[in-house]
Amino acid sequence: MSKLTALHEAIASLEQAWADAHDSNALSRERLVSVTDAVALVQRRLDAVQVDVAAGIARESRVELGSDSLAKQHGFRTPGKMLAAALGVSTGDALRLIKVGEGTAPRTDLLGAKLPAKYPLVGAALASGSLSARAAAMIIGLLDRCRVAAGAERIAEGEQLLTEAAVGLGLDELRKLITRAEAWLDPDGVEPRDDEKRAQRSFTFFERNGVIHFNGRADAETAAPIIAALRGFVSAAFAARKDAVDPDAPDADRRTVAMIQADALSQFCAHMLGCKTKGLSLAGATVVVRMKLEDLECGTGSATIDGIDQPISAGAARRMAADGGVIPCVLGGDSEILDWGRKKRLFTRTQRLALVERDGGCAMCGLAPEMTRVHHIRWWQRHHGRTDLANGVLLCETCHHRIHDNGWEIEIDGAGTSARVWFIPPPFVDPTRAPRLGGRARFDIAA
Repeated sequence: MSKLTALHEAIASLEQAWADAHDSNALSRERLVSVTDAVALVQRRLDAVQVDVAAGIARESRVELGSDSLAKQHGFRTPGKMLAAALGVSTGDALRLIKVGEGTAPRTDLLGAKLPAKYPLVGAALASGSLSARAAAMIIGLLDRCRVAAGAERIAEGEQLLTEAAVGLGLDELRKLITRAEAWLDPDGVEPRDDEKRAQRSFTFFERNGVIHFNGRADAETAAPIIAALRGFVSAAFAARKDAVDPDAPDADRRTVAMIQADALSQFCAHMLGCKTKGLSLAGATVVVRMKLEDLECGTGSATIDGIDQPISAGAARRMAADGGVIPCVLGGDSEILDWGRKKRLFTRTQRLALVERDGGCAMCGLAPEMTRVHHIRWWQRHHGRTDLANGVLLCETCHHRIHDNGWEIEIDGAGTSARVWFIPPPFVDPTRAPRLGGRARFDIAA
């Protein structure tokens, strides 16, 4: 099937989904979902046509053509400028389209012999409508960056894994996947990247119109304790708000998250300056650094910090493990009892650490571990559920209510921290009730 034929089919599906409705107000909830899916398919298949055409314009505008360059004949210095003007996008976006087109189109060598595309699997995913041009650009950008360090075989494996894993992910989720994949494809590059990011750390402030403005940036190692403390303070504030006797009282806490974080920073600094207040409420905030035993012993590879997407080097992990308030979690060694059956109702701290290893935070939406609680899948009292890893899942309050209020189900496939969490939607969301992968497994390409 040609790309244009596939685009026509997608447009026909959109027309069928929209039917005789004048606008979205005339669409039922089911049809709104159908139209959204059809629009997304049209956009992705249009992307496949666009990147193909972009590669053609770049080919006909190559430098060696001189004044015969297609772009120059139409009054543009480069094919990127020509595409940007035609599509109404930035030059950077146009160059990304060209890069994707060149990376997924068939090639020729210096003698004119035909060669396969540089990234054929990405091209096939584009043509089928399962991948957008922006997602393809992110994957190709990563593969190009790691091509020399990883080697052809690992790059081919990475292309396959990323192309499959990217289906159904938004760009924010795909960025998280890309970050993990880069540490897997080029583990030796993690430490130099750490050093580069650490050299960019800064914190500045100035006063204007009676208000103090703060600006800052930090590498993952520097930021980890800051983020853990702020999130812990926010969690404690929301827990106190939930337990308030009268939440509608005039003096009730109605601060936003941003306000609470500003207050937290002020209290932290006041405490350091000699405030007699002890034991600031941080809801058990702790920095947890996780790495494999073999990486710790060899001093290679990378580690992850709970609640932060960016991996860190083995050296940074060692430095953090030597600090107070940091728990090093070495995977592969002996562990405490993780299954308590009916002996205990509440999950232990060790079980929570194990569930964070499996779920990465909220297993459904990906919210940071500090903003989640451990919930029994089969309830302790109503279903006589066990306090075991196979019956526990990390969820934020919003997802917890979403699951119970809308009839979602949760299944655990496998055992221990290597198990996978699956969310099964109710029939009104998906008549086939196809399971959706949750937890850390969505982003751990090395698994």
